[in-house]
Amino acid sequence: MSIGLIGKKIGMAQVFDDEGAAVPVTVVQAGPCTVVQIKTAEGADGYNAVQVGFGERLKKITSPARGHIEKHLGDDAAIPHDLHEFRVADPSAYAAGQTLDVGLFAEGQAVDVTGTSKGKGFAGVMRRHNFSGQQKTHGQSDRWRAPGAVGMGTTPGRVWKGQKMAGRMGQDLVTVQNLRIVRVEAEQNVLLIKGAIPGGPGSLVTVRPAVKSPGSA
Repeated sequence: MSIGLIGKKIGMAQVFDDEGAAVPVTVVQAGPCTVVQIKTAEGADGYNAVQVGFGERLKKITSPARGHIEKHLGDDAAIPHDLHEFRVADPSAYAAGQTLDVGLFAEGQAVDVTGTSKGKGFAGVMRRHNFSGQQKTHGQSDRWRAPGAVGMGTTPGRVWKGQKMAGRMGQDLVTVQNLRIVRVEAEQNVLLIKGAIPGGPGSLVTVRPAVKSPGSA
C-alpha cells in the first residue's frame, strides 16, 4: 500500500533511449496534488488512507462537498477538481494541506495506471465480446453477426444475469499494471510512461507504484 498521484493524460509521443531506439510513451501531467484528509484505523473511518485532490474546480460545487474541503483545509482553500483515496501503511507520514508532486516517482520505476477507457457506444456481440458469429450456409440469411440463443424456454426460463449480449461498450475503469516510467520532468510535473494507458487526451488517471512488481520493470 503506497500513495500515488492523480493526473491528466496529455497524449502519446516517442522518445529515444541510449541505444537510439524509439520508445512509445504516454505523457501524463501528474499532480501537483494536495492532501485533503487523513484517515486512520484508530479513527472513525477504521482504516488507513490518504485522500488527495487534483486541479481546481471552476464550476459550482455542492454544499456537502464544499463543507468537506473547508473542514480539512480551511475556508480559503481551493476546491479540487477531483478527489481520490489511496490506502497507505503509515498515514502519519502525511498531513492535510501537504503538496505531492512527481518527486514521488523515479525513472525506471514500475507503476500501475488506472483510468476510464474510451466509450465506444452501442456494439454487437462480435465486436464487444469477440463472438465468431453464426454459419453462413444451410439457409442462414440474416444471423451472421447474431449471438444465437441466450436463454432457455424451460426452467429457469430466463436469461442469466451477466449473459454476454450486445450493449454499451467501453467507458470502464481499467488498470494497466507494471508500466515503466521512462522520464520524470519535475519542472513541468510530467511523467513519460512507456506504452499506452486507458482514456483519451484530457482524461483523468491515477498513477501509483506497482503492486505486483514494486521494482523496475
